[in-house]
Amino acid sequence: MENQKNKIISFLADSILSGIMLGVGGMASLSSDNRYIGAFLFSLGLFCIVHFRYGLYTGKVGYIVNNKVSYIGEVLITLLGNVFGTGIAAILLRQTRFFTSKVANMDVSISERVASTVEGKLNDSPLSIFILSIFCGMLMFTAVEANRSGRLKGNFIGALFGVVMPVMVFIICGFNHCIADMFYYFFSGCPEVSKALIYFPLAIIGNGIGGIIIPSFKKLSNAPLE
Repeated sequence: MENQKNKIISFLADSILSGIMLGVGGMASLSSDNRYIGAFLFSLGLFCIVHFRYGLYTGKVGYIVNNKVSYIGEVLITLLGNVFGTGIAAILLRQTRFFTSKVANMDVSISERVASTVEGKLNDSPLSIFILSIFCGMLMFTAVEANRSGRLKGNFIGALFGVVMPVMVFIICGFNHCIADMFYYFFSGCPEVSKALIYFPLAIIGNGIGGIIIPSFKKLSNAPLE
């Protein structure tokens, strides 16, 4: 029982750190006046997560396919910690001067920018949120698996590139990442909580489905994941 307790504490600690780092990445992205640089800076969050072996729901969920049923509990604990971590980051960052400061070279504050981001998400349709979340889940599995594979082969440049590119793509395309979305909800003060309570689970499910698509199909392939 003590060992199990320690595992739970470990999963929570690592996943809270992940949520905080995604919040930092989200803040960096919001602070950039260039969407491509902003997307690149956001990838700092996932880089820290894979490099320091934190825990992220969208990074773990795809591996449900190749693990025991008990692994689902680890994924759910990780999700809980991720949400808690984004909440910590958002609440603390709202107390700083950055929240109301202007974005460099833009006549808009960070608070106004995140409010606009959340408004765009909440004005989307449930089906759109769900589909965009599936694609994001696929990209996140790709990022984590590419990093894992690159490390195993000693290809550290490929491992880094494998993390950065999928994250930049999902940010630029506007795909929905449930943990990133939660940071934006917390950070903006979320004007429509009732809607967010519907859209957030949709993003969780969509990210989960997207995460298991690639490993599921690769089980049928003659070139399985190594």
